[in-house]
Amino acid sequence: MATQNAANPALDAWRSLVDLDRLAAWMDGRGLESGPIEEAARPPGGTQNILLKFRRGGRWFMLRRPPLAAHMNGSETMRREARVLAALADTDVPHPRLIAAEPGEDVLGAAFYLMEPIDGFNATVGLPPLHLGSAQVRHGMGLALADGIAALGRVDHAAKGLTDLGRADGFLERQVGRWKKQLASYAQYEGWAGPGEIEGVDAVGDWLDAHRPATFTPGIIHGDYHLANVMYRFDGPELAAIVDWELTTVGDPLLDLGWLMATWPQKDAIEAGTVSVTPWDGFPTIEELVERYAGQTERDLSHMRWYGVLACYKLGIILEGTNARAAAGKAEKATGDALHRQTLGLFQRALGWIG
Repeated sequence: MATQNAANPALDAWRSLVDLDRLAAWMDGRGLESGPIEEAARPPGGTQNILLKFRRGGRWFMLRRPPLAAHMNGSETMRREARVLAALADTDVPHPRLIAAEPGEDVLGAAFYLMEPIDGFNATVGLPPLHLGSAQVRHGMGLALADGIAALGRVDHAAKGLTDLGRADGFLERQVGRWKKQLASYAQYEGWAGPGEIEGVDAVGDWLDAHRPATFTPGIIHGDYHLANVMYRFDGPELAAIVDWELTTVGDPLLDLGWLMATWPQKDAIEAGTVSVTPWDGFPTIEELVERYAGQTERDLSHMRWYGVLACYKLGIILEGTNARAAAGKAEKATGDALHRQTLGLFQRALGWIG
């Protein structure tokens, strides 16, 4: 068999998650190296999806597939991710390079794809010496985040054949109603205290509807853009890749910048709902991030406060879902409590921006 390596306990552990023999046969059919699959390991950093880094025929690969637990959109998510990564191949957007994708579920029980491993690090896990020792480098790391989504916003999604990736028409008009309905759906979880526990939820939604921008220029959205969903180069402040494209769609790319605003610490004390790095000194302010983005786009940024508030609203409601499930015993209480605090922090930020 192509993966004969019975004495390797690391590979044996992975066989319970990924059928390495079927994977090797699939790779054979696509001319992707030859020989046994070796040195399988899960990269650091938490993710709900299964990531497997392995070597075959002297070449390293990274496999990405949905979790084994049933997930309604798991395979469709993989197909969307692979489609977007393929479309980004000849752009200046830092991203994982797609090697091959399998849209069907017959090989591994779900759609999956192979990509080039990323030579980089997740800053929220820890900084290497160069970045740890220089506030100037950390400043550049923050600016690089704005550079990444500015590059993504410049991609012509229509020319890339991605017009059907999402519904651009009415994208902004749908947002508040969509997420208000999502919040109301949590009432199905017995024990959840309800939206009354979230200060400002109605005021923020009403403000968003009253101040919505009249027009926007459609483009590709990452959908969950923050410090934990990028990897940095080891030799400088630049991005090595934007990762975790699960929520990618076509809509208003300024929402990615708003998402960065919503999750970005505003002062030395790290607030609930933000995503940070230690040490934080040196990182630019939100205003500097917006200014950096502005220098690389023709989009109208006069409503950026609105996009930041929308990001707080949407992300806060998403996180509150875990709190609701925890109240019903369907998620860990400690996790639910922690995410509820983040939700409250996000709505406090939104109230501060609209006040």
